[in-house]
Amino acid sequence: MTERSDTTRRGFLTRTAAAGALATVPGLLSACSRTQVGTGAPTGDGDLLARLRKQGYVRVGFAGEAPYGYQDGGRLEGEAPTLHREIFKALGVPELRPTLTDFGALIPGLSADRFDVVSAGMAITPDRCRKVIFSEPEFVSPTSLMVREGNPEGLSDLASCAREQATVGVLTAAVEAGYADAAGVPSSRVKALAKQQDGVDALLAGRIDAFALTGISLRWLARTNKGAAVEVLAPFLPVIGGKKQYSPGGAVFRPGAEELRDAFNGQLQKITSDPDHYTGLIGRYGFTKAEVPPANLRTARLCAA
Repeated sequence: MTERSDTTRRGFLTRTAAAGALATVPGLLSACSRTQVGTGAPTGDGDLLARLRKQGYVRVGFAGEAPYGYQDGGRLEGEAPTLHREIFKALGVPELRPTLTDFGALIPGLSADRFDVVSAGMAITPDRCRKVIFSEPEFVSPTSLMVREGNPEGLSDLASCAREQATVGVLTAAVEAGYADAAGVPSSRVKALAKQQDGVDALLAGRIDAFALTGISLRWLARTNKGAAVEVLAPFLPVIGGKKQYSPGGAVFRPGAEELRDAFNGQLQKITSDPDHYTGLIGRYGFTKAEVPPANLRTARLCAA
């Protein structure tokens, strides 16, 4: 998915210090005026977990983006729904009831009470933390390169692209353009592409030497282009201003649903602390142990970045 605004899945991680400072208290900043229909009386999500347990299902919003959250044969699949199904079952809520929504409408839909949680692999960014509350990271998304089969340029990361004077494809307005710049790839050797499939096509046509995107997305792209003469290299963490770019994502809740978020985090931690269990659940979607979030990577710090 192209990165045209901060309503896209991954979004830009670098924000102003002021925004980061505000983001440390998202519940205070984002407490939207939710009222009971027909009464004007305020309502909240303090008892949301108890209500979900009583009704036996949780409403989830997703955006139809593989491999993060999508439907296959009517069943909700992908990284986020699979993890969330496991977590909510452990919390006593056995069913996910999905609502398909444009990605940019997920947060507004959550705020409008169309669903109870966003299951879409949404990136944890300071701007979003001002509107909603996130779980701890479900995954990190290290960057990788897709290259022609055999890796004829001998590339490994964006720094090697700069050394070898390789031409790098990135999605239009995506964070990878900034990563390439920080690694020393000149702008004349960075080619903007409208969609992911354009990266495969440009590689095969020789218009670019490497396509930079998250390893998760590139592995899925290779899977959907089975037989294409391309390969995906080992993931790496780009560095900007001395900081590693993890690009983490998580589940999203309304401010006021901290009890549910905290219970969710307790079950999530049991999964992310066991890499074998983690990959056993979502490995089929291209998630590996490289995507397991480090234990010290916390949402509070990401919101304040």
